[in-house]
Amino acid sequence: MNRQERHILVVDDEASARSGLERLLVSEKYKVSTADSGEAALALVEASPPDLLITDLRMPKMDGIALLEELRRRGNDIPVIVATAFGDIQNAVSAMRAGADDYLTKPIEFDALLVAVEKALSQHALRVEAENLRRQVREENGQGLRGLVGSSAAMQRFYATLRKVAPSRATVLVSGESGTGKGEVAKALHELSPRKSKPFVTVHCAALAENLLESELFGHEKGAFTGADRRRPGRFEVADGGTLFLDEVGEIPLSTQVKLLRVLQERAFERVGGNETIRVDVRLVAATNKDLTEQVRKGAFREDLYYRLAVVSLDMPPLWQRGGDVLLLAEHFLTKYGAENGRSMRGFSAAARRRLLEHRWPGNVRALENTVERAVVLAEGDIIEESDLVLEGGEVSVTGAPRIPGATMAEIERHAILTTLGAVGGKPAKAAEILDIGVRTIQYRLKEWKMDGGRTEHESKDD
Repeated sequence: MNRQERHILVVDDEASARSGLERLLVSEKYKVSTADSGEAALALVEASPPDLLITDLRMPKMDGIALLEELRRRGNDIPVIVATAFGDIQNAVSAMRAGADDYLTKPIEFDALLVAVEKALSQHALRVEAENLRRQVREENGQGLRGLVGSSAAMQRFYATLRKVAPSRATVLVSGESGTGKGEVAKALHELSPRKSKPFVTVHCAALAENLLESELFGHEKGAFTGADRRRPGRFEVADGGTLFLDEVGEIPLSTQVKLLRVLQERAFERVGGNETIRVDVRLVAATNKDLTEQVRKGAFREDLYYRLAVVSLDMPPLWQRGGDVLLLAEHFLTKYGAENGRSMRGFSAAARRRLLEHRWPGNVRALENTVERAVVLAEGDIIEESDLVLEGGEVSVTGAPRIPGATMAEIERHAILTTLGAVGGKPAKAAEILDIGVRTIQYRLKEWKMDGGRTEHESKDD
């Protein structure tokens, strides 16, 4: 990709700093956009993701570190260079820990800037290429689908449904606990669809105030409200021909739900402050960690909109139901963050692997990712030890029962199987699905423990 095709976003609350960087980069044939705040930068990134972002560190409201952290929280891995007049080690460390690719001090030297830009772009391209290769291997081995990672029975069933749904234009509602990877599901639906060459646009509904959300979705005309100094297209227009992903759709206020329903019914809308009817061809994917049927019952979510969104419903399994996927994901994140931090990590110790499997992961995949990234940064050697793992939410087994201090693997296995069987009415098939092990394994263990010839007292004879 040549420089004319590289898009750089410059973020700085000082107009002179923005224009200065813009002139320098344009003179080197880069395509440049600018934003005067972190909030404005997030909107631009979601509407048209740049290849690189250069941000000032000290800005009001949302500073460069907060912008970085929000980008990473949303799963955006575009390379970022932080620039600041406060060139001390503490700020540099904070920026790098937040996910910055490089750090420059003001006044910025032109040659140093160009070197940092080319280095960040090149390293990002290598990371993308490596991840694409790993993704291909995972898919060939049945261990993943696009950005999703997992080989458990629960995920294999999920992949099968996702492949069937992706080619259609049906609206999809993705539900599941926080941190399960609903955003990755939306991206996979887009990449597996005929729309994959068109835009994939994300709107984080919970992050926008009610008066801003409508403008973000539908756009606005010049003068529509205070600060609307020019016409701005909304996300529906930007996503025309592609996919629009509404994250945390349960947070949309009722007044905006009415207008969203009309778009789904008629594929048409007007910008805020405008009269022109705009028609779009957009495939909508929505995600929620709320029970929308309960929200409908409470009157907080429109029933007609719910049924429009849930033409197809996909329920992302929580991590505790995915058995060995915990270790598969942990290895994936170890490779990713080892490369990002310049460390060659060889794996996890047996004790660390056991501890990862025992934890219930109330924060799901996102919590596991954070745990592994932290371990990579803090580990002294090239093997992650149990002491390197800082787990949040308490130590619990995969079934949610408290961890047994000093328990052997055999005792943990027995506890997990018996507790899960009790929770599912003694049905080995259901327990095997949750624990991601074979039914025969459970039946063999029950015989070994002399428990009614391999059947529990709760299991019916015709199960």
